[in-house]
Amino acid sequence: MLLALTVVLLAAGQAGAQPAPLRLRVVGGLAGVSQYTQHEAPFWQTRVPQLTGGVVQADIAPFDRSGIRGQELLRLVRLDVVSYANVLLALAAANDPELDALTLPLANRDQAELRRTAGLLRRPLGRLLEERYGVELLGIYIYPAQVVLCRGSFAGLNDLVGRRVRTSSVGQADLMRHVGAVPVVMPFAEIVPAMRDGAVQCVVTGAMSAMDVGLQRVATHVSDVPINWGVSVFVANRGAWLALPETIRDRLRDGILQLQEEIWQSAERANRDGIDCATGGRACPADRRGRLQLVTEQSTEESRRHLLTELVIPAWLRRCGPPCATIWSGIMGPALGVPASDAQAGGG
Repeated sequence: MLLALTVVLLAAGQAGAQPAPLRLRVVGGLAGVSQYTQHEAPFWQTRVPQLTGGVVQADIAPFDRSGIRGQELLRLVRLDVVSYANVLLALAAANDPELDALTLPLANRDQAELRRTAGLLRRPLGRLLEERYGVELLGIYIYPAQVVLCRGSFAGLNDLVGRRVRTSSVGQADLMRHVGAVPVVMPFAEIVPAMRDGAVQCVVTGAMSAMDVGLQRVATHVSDVPINWGVSVFVANRGAWLALPETIRDRLRDGILQLQEEIWQSAERANRDGIDCATGGRACPADRRGRLQLVTEQSTEESRRHLLTELVIPAWLRRCGPPCATIWSGIMGPALGVPASDAQAGGG
């Protein structure tokens, strides 16, 4: 009788026990910048358990400190080696040029225009990612506007002839090559030692991101003209995503969309605050404050459109072919006021 009672009590205890939380492993964005430290990491470590009533716990690490090449991240998600990841489109586009649509240099004049473009491309981008990689698109994140910072004075894009310039995408490299600079593709984590040691004279990156990692101690000049924006997608392996209970998926999806909006708003503030910090604004924390000279470029809408139609779009279409021509002629060209015929004619 005592043995039977013990078995019953144990069974009752097990039946009332709380199930172990679902543990998600997430690969985040770039280490050391505010998108990761102030938004991504707190979201997964603190808010996700709150959103799911403790059902989901998450571990997150930045991809560039995880031994993972950004160019391989989508493939790893497809294979479910990594189930959840923030993927930089500029790196993923090395294998799939269609993914460069949101990162084309000079295509979007400001963040408001980029937001409209992202809204138009979200659904086709989601279809492409699902069909080609078997992943679910959950969020589109951006880094602040990518601008030029140099060690040494310059007057604008056309004054970079002969200089070695760090770039982070094929499109940026094409643009720099066209204006006579020497593009050097390198990871974000390497930009400070590269400029300090003379491996590059200039870098293209976000002004606030540059201040976050200490570039103000090396660079001397900064332009406030956006080249483009760093754009990333937060994706999940579709099988792993669908294996979650539907109520949990709904809560995570809503939370990620809220995180996306917070990141976009933060990037907009960082566009302004980054230049202010770089040039010594008193509102900037002392450890980030620089003394860079602001370069006010004399570029015009006409020159931007010329580079866009003569170089940027034709080079992208050559890399990509009909799929990108369809994206431009059917979606981006009409929205941005640059017909496909203008771009194709410009490319010869």
